[in-house]
Amino acid sequence: MPRRLLIFLFFCLCVPALVVPRIARAQAGPPYITNDPGTPGNANWEINIGEMTTTQRAAAAYQLPQIDLNYGLGDRIQLTYEIPYVLQTPDGRPSASAWSNAFPGLKWRFFDQGAGGWQISTFPQFETGASAYAQRTGIAEVAPRLLLPLEFSRAVGPVDLDFEAGYYFPWHGHGNEERILGFVAGHAFSPRLELDAELYNDHGMGGVPPDFTTLDVGGRYKLHRGFILLFMAGRSIAGPAATQVDFLGYIGIQVLLSNYGRTLSTEP
Repeated sequence: MPRRLLIFLFFCLCVPALVVPRIARAQAGPPYITNDPGTPGNANWEINIGEMTTTQRAAAAYQLPQIDLNYGLGDRIQLTYEIPYVLQTPDGRPSASAWSNAFPGLKWRFFDQGAGGWQISTFPQFETGASAYAQRTGIAEVAPRLLLPLEFSRAVGPVDLDFEAGYYFPWHGHGNEERILGFVAGHAFSPRLELDAELYNDHGMGGVPPDFTTLDVGGRYKLHRGFILLFMAGRSIAGPAATQVDFLGYIGIQVLLSNYGRTLSTEP
């Protein structure tokens, strides 16, 4: 474990500097799986409510709703609570539904050079346990586990890029070790429309699932003051056949609220 952890931390710290020495301020976060160093701002809310569909060879899962609540504590800290309600339809077996694992967490952007400079954050999240029924049916992972990631971004011209690397650690012997890597690239084509592409890898250590790499495209469309449409669709491009994702999709709404409860302007 110590040797693997040191290698992982070295990768997190060194790869962004070597591979993407000049990248833009990130546009990750919902509807994407990858996160970025951004936070809502002091006493502001960012609320994401959506539906995510994942289909594989032997089953389909629908997160409806997928709830993602974020609150700004100062300008560089974000408090988060995420939880999905999952409907699962495995082939040849009855459908099952239940609340899956929740993810309370705290994001801290500890390095910030401002617009055009490097931004780096850490976003530890605690994956809570779920009901025995949810675990037995595969709706929830064996938990609790601790997720420790790092997020990197930097602004350069009109292109927005983000990189995230994280590792799941079992908590008191529960759950499996798991490594995640995510990369998002995008551009704002107008004051209302932003389009992005995401490459994401999720790898269970020790030969246990999950093990797949997905490629997806999506974007954000500003509907009104403080209301943004979120959308994304993709599929696996690598991984064992048994764990391939045939389709991955997200549709939802992001609501931005100021500390007085008013919707925030989404105009630049």
